[in-house]
Amino acid sequence: MYKKDQQKGLNAQTKDFLKTIETVGADQLTDLRKVLVYHEWRYYVLNEPLVSDYEYDSLYKQLEKIEQDNPGLITPDSPTQRVSNDLTSDFSSVPHLTPMLSLGNSYNLEDLSDFDTQIRKMGKVPEDEKIDYHVELKFDGGSIALVYENDLLVRGATRGNGVKGEEITSNTKTIPSIPLKAQFSKHKIHKAEIRGEVLIRKDVFKQLNEQRQKEGLTLFANPRNSAAGGLRMKDPKDASKRKLVAFVYQMGFAQDKDGKNLLPGLKTHRTTLELMANLGFKVGEDLSKVCKGIKEVFSFCKKWEEKRESYPYEIDGMVIKVNSLALQEKCGFTAHHPRWAIAFKFKAKQASSTLLDVEYQVGKVGSITPVAKIEPVSLAGVTISSISLHNEEFITSKDLKIGDQVLVERAGDVIPYIVKSLSDSRDGSEMPIEFPTNCPSCQTALVKSEGEAAWRCPNYDCEAQVLQRMIHHVSKDAMDIDGFGRSYVERFQALGWLKNLPDIYRLDYAAIEDLEGFGAKSAQKLRSSIETAKKNPIKRLLYSLVIHHLGKKVSTILAKNVDHVLDLQNWTIEDYTHLKDVGPVVAQNMVDFFANADHVEMLKEMEGLGVNLSQTEDDRPKVISQDAPLVGKSILFTGSLQTMGRKEAQEKAAGAGARNVSAVSGKLDILVVGEKAGSKLKKARALGSVQIMTEEEFNALFN
Repeated sequence: MYKKDQQKGLNAQTKDFLKTIETVGADQLTDLRKVLVYHEWRYYVLNEPLVSDYEYDSLYKQLEKIEQDNPGLITPDSPTQRVSNDLTSDFSSVPHLTPMLSLGNSYNLEDLSDFDTQIRKMGKVPEDEKIDYHVELKFDGGSIALVYENDLLVRGATRGNGVKGEEITSNTKTIPSIPLKAQFSKHKIHKAEIRGEVLIRKDVFKQLNEQRQKEGLTLFANPRNSAAGGLRMKDPKDASKRKLVAFVYQMGFAQDKDGKNLLPGLKTHRTTLELMANLGFKVGEDLSKVCKGIKEVFSFCKKWEEKRESYPYEIDGMVIKVNSLALQEKCGFTAHHPRWAIAFKFKAKQASSTLLDVEYQVGKVGSITPVAKIEPVSLAGVTISSISLHNEEFITSKDLKIGDQVLVERAGDVIPYIVKSLSDSRDGSEMPIEFPTNCPSCQTALVKSEGEAAWRCPNYDCEAQVLQRMIHHVSKDAMDIDGFGRSYVERFQALGWLKNLPDIYRLDYAAIEDLEGFGAKSAQKLRSSIETAKKNPIKRLLYSLVIHHLGKKVSTILAKNVDHVLDLQNWTIEDYTHLKDVGPVVAQNMVDFFANADHVEMLKEMEGLGVNLSQTEDDRPKVISQDAPLVGKSILFTGSLQTMGRKEAQEKAAGAGARNVSAVSGKLDILVVGEKAGSKLKKARALGSVQIMTEEEFNALFN
């Protein structure tokens, strides 16, 4: 960012300003800002401060005073403009200039070797030529995209769904390691989009939690969530209190004034990082390495895995990128990820703790799930105190006892899991875990169906089940009532407003408006979402009723075969099993549900409240032309598809008349093979009757 002669000049100016701190005038304002920006860069980006906090604060206060006396001289890139006074009531959705895609994962040298083979194949790289890979830390925080135009930061956004994110410009400006102004124009760049990760140092996170504990506030779960949450604070002043730091890792977009793409001219990914570092961004290029060949990549990744704990920020792996931008261009992208990059994930961390107790949760279909309560332990940046034990058989197979020392890990660095009990450390005080025989909520005797591992409460009116059913009913996969999440359901139930599913559709919005944290706008938004959900197709309604074993697929099948949901009152088991993919277990559960007069009355009540129970156009079978390329064929996809996701491919096949199946058998007509195809391809070849088709051949059917 600054050459040595510029640094000397700025250091000299700092001394002059400190000597004449009381007499700095408006004519020196530009120089004062430069000095402050320089020292921000030294402190927040390089971690090499040249002045004390007191000296910096003195200069900052002087700048504030001058700007207060001369408001017309305030510029958007002034250090005083990092924290605005504007509250954000809503985060609008904004499109990224280029998609922020996910990354494929690898866990060992074999995975990385397969990745290297793919790169060679796509880029036509000779076997005897080592590919240059840029290997960098995979930070575990909140992703951001920063847009600069005419050198100024004009927009900050979260990753969102990769195509669109939430606009958080005010909060990104509070992060000192993000320049408010960067000299892109010196490189003829008129507009740029920079990608990065926002983090909280481990020691700062600890300090934040210590302060929250003193204030009686709920402790933050981990640095990652705290950083991501800080980006979405409504008040930028609150965001600044999180002491966020931003590392940038990619220049995703760079155009000149004429709209020409300037990235190819930068030649390598390493060059883009060096450019961003020179512009004042915190890059961490000294932590990364350009490796010659995939074996050197693996060696570098393993070194970092060994020292991850000593690094001041949370990292959960390494990111490997083809260094050559031209080779990146040849490899291209899938709908999900760039083909020229992959993440090497570190092994799950493990720790030991004490099993203090086991509590039992009741699910939406009455399944009883034991939950281990352990002595809180920090693991991969998260404090863990509760872990699912799944079912009684899991407890038995692990030989778990109350008081045991247990080995805990985070599977994929995400889901807590008890690996085993450390039985050698037992002293005789441990107590056996006694699985309940009655529901912990309603005390009904538990039952276990043949072939199932879970014990269940058969009482449909069990209060705990009703709560879970309502949470499921409003969820995205079911009735998709936007904004109506678990917390609302729990709160409204506690107030006595929700006792059953129909109550969701007769809420008192005036009363909701008066609740703390709501207001007229929130209440109206919830009402609008519920009114929209009332018009849903009946396949959503059927799935939302939480009938045991009734999933989305069978709900869709049933919706195609009835004009009205209550027509199912008259269906027999044979009527259900006559339909393809509907088995006898779910058929019996459906018959039992609609034989219950209370359930029928509940549906009538919901219909009276405006909920649709009649077949919609979206429920009806799609008419497929007999000329469609896959009519009457069964199809299965295996391996990694490069031009589309698995779900997209299945939908495409179904639209062309095919029936998607899940396994290779004599009834399979077509197997579409992507990269890394395994046992399914071998089995299909052995059968001899299955047509094996490449992804390109599959796509060609639709041209």
